[in-house]
Amino acid sequence: MYVCQECGAQATRWVGKCPSCNQWNTYVEESAAPATSQRGGIVFKDGPVLLADVKATHEKRYLTDIQELDRVLGGGIVRDSVILIAGDPGIGKSTLAMQIALAISQKGSKVLYVSGEESVQQTQLRAQRLNPAGNRSLYIVNQVDLETIVEYIKKMQPQAVIIDSIQVLYSQAVESSPGSVSQVRECAAILTHLAKTMGVCLFIIGHVTKEGMIAGPRVLEHIVDTVLYFEGERYSSYRILRSMKNRFGSTNEIGVFEMNTSGLKEVSNPSEIFLAERPQKATGSVVVPILEGTRPFLVEVQGLVSRSTFGVVRQKAQGFDANRLALLIAVLEKRLDLNIQDKDVFLNVVGGVKVMDPAADLAVVLAIASALLDKAIGYDTVVLGEVGLSSEVRSVSQIALRINEAEKLGFKKCIMPKNNLKMDNNFKTKYIQLIPVETVKEAWQALA
Repeated sequence: MYVCQECGAQATRWVGKCPSCNQWNTYVEESAAPATSQRGGIVFKDGPVLLADVKATHEKRYLTDIQELDRVLGGGIVRDSVILIAGDPGIGKSTLAMQIALAISQKGSKVLYVSGEESVQQTQLRAQRLNPAGNRSLYIVNQVDLETIVEYIKKMQPQAVIIDSIQVLYSQAVESSPGSVSQVRECAAILTHLAKTMGVCLFIIGHVTKEGMIAGPRVLEHIVDTVLYFEGERYSSYRILRSMKNRFGSTNEIGVFEMNTSGLKEVSNPSEIFLAERPQKATGSVVVPILEGTRPFLVEVQGLVSRSTFGVVRQKAQGFDANRLALLIAVLEKRLDLNIQDKDVFLNVVGGVKVMDPAADLAVVLAIASALLDKAIGYDTVVLGEVGLSSEVRSVSQIALRINEAEKLGFKKCIMPKNNLKMDNNFKTKYIQLIPVETVKEAWQALA
């Protein structure tokens, strides 16, 4: 049997291009798992019930006291939930997992940390660095055999189990190497069934491919309850924990951490961190209040326009969608008569943040215009609004949360969509001046 290493699709012969994920040269020959798999011995004992007879109950959650993590999870860890943590190599997945284990064990719950990539001594050194006081409820084992790990869990009956990582585990019932599609699928399925039947909170650390996708079959993401992606620049101290899937909460929340010698430190006010080193009177610098879930914070957008020297125009974006940048540049050229077609354009969102909020469109446009015309934007001004192809400035959601965040940090002016004021006539501010605009041209004239 041949299995696609990207999506897990199966075929009876080798296929050059996968018909499911359209990737080339991803099929690898693997032995199929025998019918007598461990998974058959783990079943749910509950029978069918009438939906009208089911009583609604609130799921029990465990608070870790890591507020950024609890926010992303939707208010804590749900009992018998399975959580997948993925991220680039060296980003801090094992550090975060150890801090979670220490936080849960400090509340008196029994935690089993299964380290397949490091020895017990190496894992203990990390735990000692993160929490020198130690804890008596945290158990560590270096093991990669799935059958042995299952026996440990059944014997110890822990409240939480952390697997570091799923790619190094192997089951003796599958005749393939660790990390293969069959092994990852089988190990994850058995551990998930075990967690559901025993009421154990299960954390699984997963690797990513060079394209940034979670390694292994996509079924790994489907069977778990929550997928957390740990992102950020490897050589930057700031990390962002983003929820990609959550059956028990919102998928729009993020948590911000700072990596230091004592582990991951929570950043309660990201706006102050991202704007701490913002230069004054610099062209191409604009501040925009973005919204991630229910959390507003301010980021700096920097634009740079230079003459193209090689005859090939470049448009590069860091932390912003490159296709969206090309669209906004076309709006500037067509609607504002700015000559950018023979110039290189570079855009950067400071702090390693990836902005997906459409409210940052107007800030990107004004940052490029400021860099092109060499005119600085006011240091006490924030800009927000979605830009359409006709250069109109469209309304954004949760305008009050964004402006209140800017007001708390001392900004005096806010260029915003005019339609937002029309929809909410009662919206008022005390210390910040609201400048409503309808087009990009009006927004640029308001800065003059």
